[in-house]
Amino acid sequence: MALMEFTKTALKNLFSKPATSNYPFEERKYPENSRGHIEINIDDCIMCGLCSRKCMSGAITVDRTNKTWSIERMGCVQCGACVNACPKKCLSMATGYTQPATEKTVDSYSQPIPETKPGKIVNDMSKCILCGLCARKCPQECITVDRTGEKTWSIDRDKCVQCGACIEACVRFKALSTADDDGEKGVVTLHKE
Repeated sequence: MALMEFTKTALKNLFSKPATSNYPFEERKYPENSRGHIEINIDDCIMCGLCSRKCMSGAITVDRTNKTWSIERMGCVQCGACVNACPKKCLSMATGYTQPATEKTVDSYSQPIPETKPGKIVNDMSKCILCGLCARKCPQECITVDRTGEKTWSIDRDKCVQCGACIEACVRFKALSTADDDGEKGVVTLHKE
């Protein structure tokens, strides 16, 4: 009886398609929401470094002075924390996995270094209520708000990368906006009347 069952299974497997794919010769089809590897649209990146700070494995490095973004592919654990943290949504999770290698590889992407910054963040103090939400949302920690003492709002122009996270945080009162860069450097402090 067992011989009949075996014969039936052997004949079925002989005339059916193989269960495995012919991998080197056929491209693998990944499921839609699989976590493969991180890709970046470097043209949209503002080099804020938030992805680097959110990376649990420390695989991402951002160099603002040289305008380079690097990822160590074998160090990345494909958790997606950097993709979720990116304020400009220039990072995405591709479906294909990183190709195996015998050595650690670092993929680096660079932008041309601009001559001047495209603009600056300005605060309309007549609309500002000094809630501090802009300071909490700033990935560069360049905004400080003093609600109790002198009632001031300050921004460090040298650290600001104009990512717009503070403007998005101030959506209710619309006190923050962008203006043309006038070359102002250092910390700028505004007082609430």
